[in-house]
Amino acid sequence: MPQIQQTLINAYLETDYHVLGKAPFILRIGVASHALTRLYKQTQTDCGVFITAWNPHSRITEASANQAKQAELTKELSQHNLICFDGVGKHPQGGWPEEPSLFALGLSLEASKAFGKKYQQNAIVWCGSDSIPELIPLRK
Repeated sequence: MPQIQQTLINAYLETDYHVLGKAPFILRIGVASHALTRLYKQTQTDCGVFITAWNPHSRITEASANQAKQAELTKELSQHNLICFDGVGKHPQGGWPEEPSLFALGLSLEASKAFGKKYQQNAIVWCGSDSIPELIPLRK
């Protein structure tokens, strides 16, 4: 698998990661999220991952295949008894289609990476106890 192009990395860094639910909020790479800190306190967790199964390796994929993979990811995360919220990744200029995603609380960085690799993602957004989202490339 070739390296991730810098333009693609830049697009990931610019994307707004919307966490949906009763109190929706947006995660931005490198910016502390007070809403996430509150959510950690409410749920007694200290980490989370924003992840999708859509468009493996950032290749536009047919909607039905994306939906099937996303359903598989959702089922697998629910089997781990994780608190999950629906989400969507949206690039501010709209140059890439919105991707339905999940924000799963309590999943370690290593486990998050494993899920991302299993679902053929170039990167995931992981948040540690400092509530600062990080872009974690899964391919170099």
